[in-house]
Amino acid sequence: MYRKVHKENYIGKFLIKLIGIFIVATISIALYDMYLNINIENTPIAGGGTIASTEETKTEKDICDTLENVSNTVVGISKLQSTDSTFFSLGAIETYNLGTGVIVSKEGYVITNYHVSGKKSSKCYVTLEDGKEYTAQVVWTDENLDLSILKISTTREVSYAKLGDSDTLRIGQGVYAIGNPLGAEFQKTVTSGIISALDRTIKIEDEKKSSYMEDLIQTDASINSGNSGGPLIDKEGNVIGITSVKITDAEGIGFAIPVNIIKPIIEKLQETGKFEEPSLGVYVYDKEAIQYINSSLEFEYGVYVTELISEGAAKEAGIRVGDIIEKIDGIKLNKINDLRKHIYTKNIDDEVRLTVLRNKQEFEITAKLTKKM
Repeated sequence: MYRKVHKENYIGKFLIKLIGIFIVATISIALYDMYLNINIENTPIAGGGTIASTEETKTEKDICDTLENVSNTVVGISKLQSTDSTFFSLGAIETYNLGTGVIVSKEGYVITNYHVSGKKSSKCYVTLEDGKEYTAQVVWTDENLDLSILKISTTREVSYAKLGDSDTLRIGQGVYAIGNPLGAEFQKTVTSGIISALDRTIKIEDEKKSSYMEDLIQTDASINSGNSGGPLIDKEGNVIGITSVKITDAEGIGFAIPVNIIKPIIEKLQETGKFEEPSLGVYVYDKEAIQYINSSLEFEYGVYVTELISEGAAKEAGIRVGDIIEKIDGIKLNKINDLRKHIYTKNIDDEVRLTVLRNKQEFEITAKLTKKM
């Protein structure tokens, strides 16, 4: 009897020890696996840095895929080098590179800069990602905005980029610029950076006059000659701006025009195939830009009227130089582009309701929009 009990106790103790060893081994393996994962993610690699985790690698791959897709919508834009009749009699067409553009619709509409495309109804030559060149008509331009829209003459389906929402941008947000700096040799160059500032106003001076560009996106993504008209995109690949100008005597300061200003025009072109631009007939500055004109002027919001176009809608309605247009159809105006965007959604002969501040008195005026000349 004694020998049987002793045997059972021995087996029980042995099983307990075995279970304990198993638990300790399991915990040790788990801890060792965690240790390996931590060290793999943070192990230095040649040239500096660390080996990326699976999640980081996936994110990087997604961004690379996005940039590749958007790059396929970026085009080179060129113009005729000569208009001499003798030149054409030779049967040769030579072009020179001017800048960049981005296709933004399946119909083949391309956004670029005014200084790249030239005036409305002129022609450009657009080179797509496959190297094929197409004739494009300039269907809309605005010299003050430095924006224009082209239409490619092709029946083939084209890749196009998606327009984002530039009203939701934040300082510090990561962005990428894609373009053709220094010509076709460096086509589709991608540079990265952040949004450095919003609603910037800069003064542009040339031999003839001084002008101002307002409500710009400032970025430290590298922008060089030839990038003009190319897209500034977010990490999801949405076009949030069109690159335009660069301060040449400073490093890391480039600018893009917010894309929301041109979205209503693209939508109308897609719907009707044309865009007849309505006009309020005023030249205005917002509170950010007016400091360059008259630093003594101060107002909380709205746009300041500096000039009226003869026989324009505003003059006919009774607007005066020095008025502050605070609202249009109840929409509060903080930037000049707020006014432009709303007018672009309207049609010629539509009426708009303006809330005006004059001599500290607020009142409303109704204006009938005219065709921009």
